Amino acid sequence: MADEPILKVAVSVPLSREFDYLPVRAAAMPSPGSRVLVPFGRRRRIGIVTGQSKASDFPAAKLRRCLEVVDDEPLLSAADLRLIRFTSGYYHHPIGEVMAAALPALLRQGKALAATRTCIAVTAAGEAADVDALTRRAPRQAELICLLRDAGGNGIDTDALTEEQPNWRRAARPLFEKGLITRFEISARPRAKALELSVQPGPELNPAQQQAVNAIREQTGFAAFLLDGVTGSGKTEVYLRVMADVIAAGRQVLILVPEIGLTPQLVSRLRNRLGIDPAVLHSGLTDVERLVAWRAARDGTAQLVVGTRSAVFTPMPELGLVIVDEEHDQSLKQQEGLRYSARDLAIVRAKHRDIAVILGSATPTLESLQHCRDGDYQHLLLPERAGAAQPPSIRLVDLSRVPCTDGLSEPLLAAIAAQLDTGGQVLMFLNRRGFAPTLICGSCGHIAECRRCDSRMTVHARDRSLRCHHCGASRALEEHCDECGAAVRPLGEGTERLEETLRLRFPDSRIKRIDSDTTQQKGAIAAALAEAEQGGADILVGTQMLSKGHHFPKLSLVGIVNADQGLFGTDFRASERLAQSIVQVAGRAGRENRRGEVVIQTAFPSHPFWRCLLEGGYRQLADAALAEREQSRWPPFSRLALIRSAAHRQADAHALLDIAKRHLLAQPSDELRVLGPVDAPMARRAGRYRAQLLLQSSSRKPLHAALAAVRSALENDPAARKARWSIDVDPIELF
Repeated sequence: MADEPILKVAVSVPLSREFDYLPVRAAAMPSPGSRVLVPFGRRRRIGIVTGQSKASDFPAAKLRRCLEVVDDEPLLSAADLRLIRFTSGYYHHPIGEVMAAALPALLRQGKALAATRTCIAVTAAGEAADVDALTRRAPRQAELICLLRDAGGNGIDTDALTEEQPNWRRAARPLFEKGLITRFEISARPRAKALELSVQPGPELNPAQQQAVNAIREQTGFAAFLLDGVTGSGKTEVYLRVMADVIAAGRQVLILVPEIGLTPQLVSRLRNRLGIDPAVLHSGLTDVERLVAWRAARDGTAQLVVGTRSAVFTPMPELGLVIVDEEHDQSLKQQEGLRYSARDLAIVRAKHRDIAVILGSATPTLESLQHCRDGDYQHLLLPERAGAAQPPSIRLVDLSRVPCTDGLSEPLLAAIAAQLDTGGQVLMFLNRRGFAPTLICGSCGHIAECRRCDSRMTVHARDRSLRCHHCGASRALEEHCDECGAAVRPLGEGTERLEETLRLRFPDSRIKRIDSDTTQQKGAIAAALAEAEQGGADILVGTQMLSKGHHFPKLSLVGIVNADQGLFGTDFRASERLAQSIVQVAGRAGRENRRGEVVIQTAFPSHPFWRCLLEGGYRQLADAALAEREQSRWPPFSRLALIRSAAHRQADAHALLDIAKRHLLAQPSDELRVLGPVDAPMARRAGRYRAQLLLQSSSRKPLHAALAAVRSALENDPAARKARWSIDVDPIELF
């Protein structure tokens, strides 16, 4: 034992350390990046080997031995491990949990890299069974038998079966016992390297696009480019030209998008233009689908990977270019658990690999714009729309002077009618789903609230329910007040109510609502967007899901129903986000030959925000906001971190942060401010009370030194175990 090396193993537990184990006897020594099965307490866990050591801080007699080496070769390369270590250190998160976040679920469970799928098929006895008799006795079993008979001897894999018949497992149990159906495993085939697809030529680039392409092509080694182009300026064309160069050189490309809804149109365009079937990685895939795509990226057969934020960790041995589309989008920041920014990690990964990274947006974050001013990023501008498309006209409707019916003013309704009469397509934007955000008593004013959160219940009229959009709680829609018994009524508008109002006003029009309530089933988002793109709806009603990156050729009018939601926000980023939201959704209008129109309803048309945005556009508003941030020393002119806590008792949540603050103040620094603790904006959520402590620093070094010290203190302080806590570096939500 004295001569044996000691393995350093990362295990997915909330402790900021690696664990020492002895290697498996009579087995090959696992390399860093390989999985091992280890004893952990009374359980067995899958861990990742991170390295070897000749000594341990623990007595040799107490070291336990690995039980099994799972992988013959490392799953993760040295470059992958370097990114994981950086992520763990920068975000002050346990390395074992970062490792877990970087792996598909099946690999975390110890399954083989060569994935298998479970299939269900009918047996010979099942083929001979009397289905008519079974239908009378057990109709669900009969339905399952018929479904499997139609599939033939290959059967149906369990994921596809769940889509066809969601509750099939209950019906299958007696059929297995009777020998009428069987299950078996088959290999999940790896993705083909390329498809025989016809490659469509792209349009001729305008001078600004060509200049951007040339700048990226001329750069060697690491460089960060901010591709800052107005909506419809052809940023994707720039991506395509540069991607084609990288792929032709035998390298791989990683494209990050903020949401699943952006992938269908993008993937289709990539197939048509590059002749390559991209590997797609997002949360809407089954575990097997995700593993197959991940494996194709890892072994290099996938030349192109398109994914949401977690795809930033995907192993790609020949990575030659990283693209972050819609770099401003908040969805690129993980808000639970490991709170990382996929955009920022994409830049780090490109720097580690000495390659280019392109950040694209029509409304760049102020942080990215400041990086351009400082010379860290190259600023590439696309100031005009591509082709013959013109920027849309924008006008305000003053709600203080014009009455509304269910959220819609007569000027907006008239604009809708005019566009429909001339064959245009309309998009109505309201970033609030449901029928109404509030259920109120007309007598005593009581409001229906969530019993687990400090929030109001949202009315959903179609299924007659009240739902909390924060914790997911649901109950039947109430007709009478809990307090006084009087009748209650919905107050305010959501997308569901907007859809109903538009159907009454425009009964002959095809109306399609696209929000998270209508796109829950697998493939629903892609189908809805395809229908909208092909002109299958005259009026689209939706939330921010429709505001990002989509191209609707016939769309000629965008109506923004409630533009004041972010006008008086307490967060210092409120005006930036409101501007981004408005510019993005307005940019959906008039992207081809017909000029678009944007109508914005606001009760505060004289607010300085509107003058700045409408006269100078996003650029002028961003310049003004940066000047304000510099004076007030908010990011990007300082660094922030939040320590968050949550507990069943409010006192426990605050007590943990008091412990953290004492440790921080024990080593005072002129460069570090500690603010709080205070209740979170929503103090109670899902039955837990939440509080937060804000750290602000003029530079990164003192902030990270303080966070490292306080994390160690909290992990070792027994009093801190009464609450859940987390560290959020570079938070995007403060208040």
